[in-house]
Amino acid sequence: MINRRTFLINAGLAGAGVALLPKLSLAAGNRVAGIQLYTLRDELPKDVRGVIAKVAKAGYKEVEVFGYNKQNGFWGLQPAEFKKLLDQHGLKSPSGHYGMDKLMSEAKLDEVDDAIAAGKILGHQYITMPYIDAKFRKTGADLKNVAAKLNMAAKRVKAAGLKMAYHNHDFEFMPIDGTTLYEVLLKETNPALVSFEMDLYWVVRAGQDPVKWFEKYPGRFAMVHVKDMDKQDRKLNTEVGKGDVNFKRIFAKSKMAGIKHYIVEQENFKIDPFVSITESCKYLVNNLLA
Repeated sequence: MINRRTFLINAGLAGAGVALLPKLSLAAGNRVAGIQLYTLRDELPKDVRGVIAKVAKAGYKEVEVFGYNKQNGFWGLQPAEFKKLLDQHGLKSPSGHYGMDKLMSEAKLDEVDDAIAAGKILGHQYITMPYIDAKFRKTGADLKNVAAKLNMAAKRVKAAGLKMAYHNHDFEFMPIDGTTLYEVLLKETNPALVSFEMDLYWVVRAGQDPVKWFEKYPGRFAMVHVKDMDKQDRKLNTEVGKGDVNFKRIFAKSKMAGIKHYIVEQENFKIDPFVSITESCKYLVNNLLA
């Protein structure tokens, strides 16, 4: 599997035509389909403008960004230029994934400040930490330190009028000194400062039940990654609605969880990526959000 962390440092990569472009009905209320642009990491650097146009045409109303750096911006576009591109296609960006290794290693807030600056231009509500390197999460003491650093960054983010969020993989559920990183983060981060973006695929792959986490920590999960699991190979993704994740059961608890944003992500494909994201959007809007 391609390492997400690689793409947090250097913005990632456009691709060909779309075969499936149905008109999608808007979901009830403000529940609309979003997409994490990491899904299209191989296509974006080749033609960022064309890719964003195809994302909008596929039916998405929100995008979650990744890979920002001050030199290259978002695939060669600085935040103001990228915001203009999103506006042209009626897209909003409620969240972005921003690497924060310096926060973990040196308690420095430079990367946090850069993320805030970009996020405010894009109109984010959330600055999301997408990954924690293994070297920062080896012991129980490390886990508490991660939570403390997250709270520290979250105070800075709140002062800027935004909110911090944390996105999981499966390692957060590995036992470490009698607990897990996910449990420590939910217990020790300030609910007024830190929200969670639950990646449903990774929770299920870790053998966990998303609904039980919603019940244990209601209101903490402002966002979800809607990522399905291939029925033949759990290590692979598939289009939303074609796999093993029981989204209908999970989404029935959306109010309890506090979910405000539903963000499709797919890390690998068996079909054309643009056909795939269109299928996923159609299923999400018409079968899960309607």
